[in-house]
Amino acid sequence: MTIPKTMRAMVLSAPGQPLAFQELPVPVPDPEQVLLRVLACGVCRTDLHVADGELPHPRLPLILGHEIVGTVVRAGETVEKFRVGDRVGVPWLGRTCGVCRPCQRGRENLCDAPEFTGYTLNGGFAEYTAADQRYCFPLPPAYDPAHAAPLLCAGLIGYRSYRLAGTEFDTLGLYGFGAAAHITAQIAVFQHKRVYAFTAPGDAEAQAFARRLGAVWAGDSTVMPPEELDAAIIFAPVGPLVPAALRATAKGGVVVCGGIHMSDIPGFPYDILWGERVVRSVANLTRADGEEFLALAPQIPVVTEIEPFPLEAAGEALDRLRQGRITGAAVLVLE
Repeated sequence: MTIPKTMRAMVLSAPGQPLAFQELPVPVPDPEQVLLRVLACGVCRTDLHVADGELPHPRLPLILGHEIVGTVVRAGETVEKFRVGDRVGVPWLGRTCGVCRPCQRGRENLCDAPEFTGYTLNGGFAEYTAADQRYCFPLPPAYDPAHAAPLLCAGLIGYRSYRLAGTEFDTLGLYGFGAAAHITAQIAVFQHKRVYAFTAPGDAEAQAFARRLGAVWAGDSTVMPPEELDAAIIFAPVGPLVPAALRATAKGGVVVCGGIHMSDIPGFPYDILWGERVVRSVANLTRADGEEFLALAPQIPVVTEIEPFPLEAAGEALDRLRQGRITGAAVLVLE
């Protein structure tokens, strides 16, 4: 296909400023990069944290977006993993150094000098993007681009959070029932866990959505579930949910903080941590996470619920997400 010289993109010039529609040069891929024509890009809460200035030091001006589905239209001279015409997924983890202590120990998600798509590298709120082939994934053919996009962050972070909650549990609480939770719930139900969904007080729509996906109970995050939880995952960026989840969790249980940003966690009494309860965070993802999850998703099968937006409505999608008015996942569709 003929590749144009310019592309449409939605650009963040400074935190707190609205995205601006711009026409920019189409990127030229480096030797290890593929140039993608973007088909769809998810709009994630992490995009919102970057746009609102809650994550510091983004590359500016910046094209947000790290749940990218695209078609390879050009490959760098050393690219071997993909060919022109392949459909590719681009996740949050854009590049690692490979030499720091975490990388050498197989923990590339904790790299000391990482690059992140849509944060320190330009992302997918654009018609074209370039990405390092080593950190991209082939996508299951069962998913169209718009429904595959949320798998690349909401799905991957949800999957990593779920794994780090442990394997020997029967009851799982999900605090914040948005894009990541609606995928994680499907994994848990598939593996015969009892899922308890916690939403913002009075959010009847999200509670009904959770029950529709197999949750045995759904209610306000301010109330206790009808039985103790073996594990809980907090996706909402709300620090006070940590002691709330600890109070709901049985002795020996695990509370996982699944977001990249969270408001301050208030002080809490030691007795709700005592009993060998564990609180832990999840940082980024590894390529192994992506390979495992993308193989598992079509087996369940995970069904992503999306609200599509055109590229030029990226700002509106962020606003709706900020207001809690998205059911499932927001996705920019460029096809």
